[in-house]
Amino acid sequence: MAARTKSTKDRPSYRCTECGWQTAKWLGRCPECHAWGTVEEYGSAPAVRTTAPGRVTTSAVPIGQVDGKQATARSTGVPELDRVLGGGLVPGAVVLVAGEPGVGKSTLLLDVAAKSASSEHRTLYVTGEESASQVRLRADRIHAIHDHLYLAAETDLSTVLGHIEAVQPSLLILDSVQTVASPEIDGAPGGMAQVREVAGALIRASKERGMSTLLVGHVTKDGSIAGPRLLEHLVDVVLNFEGDRHARLRLVRGVKNRYGTTDEVGCFELHDEGITGLADPSGLFLTRRAEPVPGTCLTVTLEGRRPLVAEVQALTVDTQIPTPRRTTSGLETSRVSMMLAVLEQRGRIKALGKQDIYSATVGGVRLSEPAADLAVALALASAASDTPLPKNLVAIGEVGLAGEVRRVTGVQRRLAEAHRLGFTHALVPADPGKIPSGMKVLEVADISDALRVLPRSRPREARQESEDRR
Repeated sequence: MAARTKSTKDRPSYRCTECGWQTAKWLGRCPECHAWGTVEEYGSAPAVRTTAPGRVTTSAVPIGQVDGKQATARSTGVPELDRVLGGGLVPGAVVLVAGEPGVGKSTLLLDVAAKSASSEHRTLYVTGEESASQVRLRADRIHAIHDHLYLAAETDLSTVLGHIEAVQPSLLILDSVQTVASPEIDGAPGGMAQVREVAGALIRASKERGMSTLLVGHVTKDGSIAGPRLLEHLVDVVLNFEGDRHARLRLVRGVKNRYGTTDEVGCFELHDEGITGLADPSGLFLTRRAEPVPGTCLTVTLEGRRPLVAEVQALTVDTQIPTPRRTTSGLETSRVSMMLAVLEQRGRIKALGKQDIYSATVGGVRLSEPAADLAVALALASAASDTPLPKNLVAIGEVGLAGEVRRVTGVQRRLAEAHRLGFTHALVPADPGKIPSGMKVLEVADISDALRVLPRSRPREARQESEDRR
C-alpha cells in the first residue's frame, strides 16, 4: 500500500481580531469571545507537526526530596491579608485581586507595597490607570512612603519588564492588568488577547525570578472578573475585594488559593487616612443600647471560618396603599419574604400582610446564609408586636417552610463568639453541641417555640389607646 502523503498546498487560516482565537475555517461568530464579524483570514494554516522527546535538563526526583523551604511565605505586613493568603506571599506566587471601582483595591495594595518593602526586599508598584504624582498623593495620605518602594507609571509590557530587570523587586504590584498592552499583539488594551499575553509574561517573570506578583483585575457589571477565564486558571491565588462603597466595611475573600484554604475572610475598615485591618470587626455590626428596642435581633454569621455577630433590624408601618412595600438592605429579599410567609402561616401573625415592612442590617454587612433566618423572623415578629426581645440574646438557625428550625454548621463557633462578646442567652436548633460555660441556650424545634421568647404584651392598638387616655 502506498504511503499516505500530506498535501503541500497551503490552506487558508482564520483568526479572531478581538481575542486571537484561530481556526481553519471562517465563522461569523468567534466561539471564544462571542464577538460577531471579527474572524478574518490572515495567512496559511501551519503544518501539522509532532513533538519529539527532548533532552531532559533537570531529572525528576522523589517528591520527598524536593526542598519546600523555597515556598515559605513572607508576610505582607498586613495581618488580615496574610490570613486570607494563608500566611503571606510565597516567592513566585501570582495573586489576582479583583473588585468594583472605588472599593479600595489600590489603597490596600499601596499600603501592602510600603509595609512589605525593606532593604532586602524591594517593591515595584506599576500603575497604568494613574500618574505617578496621583499615586504619590495617595501614599502621603495613607503614610505609605518607603525608600525601597519604587513607583512607575507605564502601560507598555516591554517597559514594565524593563523596570523589573532594573529594580530586581521581590514584590511586583500591577494596577491594573487590563491597562497594560504588548505591541506584538493585535487588539486594544484590556482585550482578551492582550490580557492573556500580559498575564503570561508576568507569570513567567515571577516564576523565573521568585518574585511575588499582585495583579489588579477589573470586574464586569455582574461582579465577575473581567477578561478570559483562563486568567483565573493561570494565577495561583484569586481574591475578591467586596464591600458597599457607602459603608466602612471591606471584605477580602479567597476564591482560589494554591497555598492555603479558601474559607478565610479578611476584614478591613476604609477611612479617610487609608485602610486598616479589623481583627475584631463585630463592633461595626452592632448598636449598643441601654434598653432593648422592638424590631431588633442579633445573630452570628460565618464569613468563611470567621464568626461575626451582626444585628438585624425590622420596622412595620401601617399602609394605605393596596400593595404594601417590602424593602430590604443587606438581606436577601426572597428569604425575608419566606420568613413573612412562615410567620403568617405557622406563627399565626396575621397583621404582616397589610403593613409596609422594612428590614436591614447594621454596618453594611450582608447576611445571605440561612443561619440568619431565625434572627430575621424574630426581628419581624418583634416589630409587628412592638415588643422588644430580651437583652443579650442571639438567634441562630435556619427556618423551613413548615416552620421547623433546622441545624446549621459551626454552631459551637458561633456560640463561642457570642459568649466572648458578652451575650448570655441564645436560641439555637436542637443538639447544639458543647455550650460555653455561663451561657444559657434554649433549643427550639419550630418557629412557635422561638416566638415564646417574646414577652406577652397587649396589641399595639390597645396600648396606644391606654396611652391616649393618660
